[in-house]
Amino acid sequence: TKVRPSYRPDKALIIDKPTFAPYIEKLAGAAGMTISNSDDVLTALEKRLDFFISLGCRASDHALEYPPYKIASDSEIDAAFKKAMAGQQVTKDEADAWRTKILLGLGKMYNKKDIVMQWHMNAIRDNNKAMFAKLGPDTGFDGSHDWEMTKNLAAMLSLIEENGGIPKTVLYTLNPKDYYPIGTVMGCFQGGGIKGRIQLGSAWWFCDHKDGMEQQLKVLGDLGMIPAFVGMLTDSRSFLSYPRHEYFRRILCNLIGNWVENGEVPNDMGKLSQIVQDISFNNALNYFGK
Repeated sequence: TKVRPSYRPDKALIIDKPTFAPYIEKLAGAAGMTISNSDDVLTALEKRLDFFISLGCRASDHALEYPPYKIASDSEIDAAFKKAMAGQQVTKDEADAWRTKILLGLGKMYNKKDIVMQWHMNAIRDNNKAMFAKLGPDTGFDGSHDWEMTKNLAAMLSLIEENGGIPKTVLYTLNPKDYYPIGTVMGCFQGGGIKGRIQLGSAWWFCDHKDGMEQQLKVLGDLGMIPAFVGMLTDSRSFLSYPRHEYFRRILCNLIGNWVENGEVPNDMGKLSQIVQDISFNNALNYFGK
């Protein structure tokens, strides 16, 4: 099986963190260019995206606390960039304006190059500062956030759609309260000749247990077209995540079986078997590309 790298330029978005300036310097070196403003950052990111595509990349991934949406002029955005590169703290509005422009630019690239855009949203990270100082990030001290989603999500997707079109997109959340907002908003932007162009991502992280998977599947069944679902994700941080695909398939089949027994869907084993096969494998193969 060919391993396909995922493109993850998270550090280009977090202009309000001390890791930003060192990352931009590394990005400039990797892209072989000087970076002086936001347009240069997008040029460098596209060069790196092309490199990842040459290695078989089919998807990007972004960790977002919430969908940003703040419109500002290029001069305002570049002034914030200069502040961040000088080690000065930018405001929340400046950071959101930066993220809005960079995500818009990346969305255009992904659509043009047929790269799936994934957003993993609503995590609050590194909550125990004493343990963060001792062990560093991603060591078990993150949680589910409760940011409001709908207004910014709709505005950001609309902005991308107006400026080149939304790429194939998978929207994940760490807070199940967001399933209905995401499920309804994404329905406003389906189309483009792509079945299930925008997906309600599978139950993720704290939610990828039986109740969490069933909740996500039920909301998707209520609001979307579940036969077009691309199925379970893999948490690449641990090989122990792979059995979750089998767990997911059993939960999916049990849920559909209950619908049949309740008379809520037709007892057509041919069609139901095809739906399960598609969700378990075929949809992802067709969506992400062979």
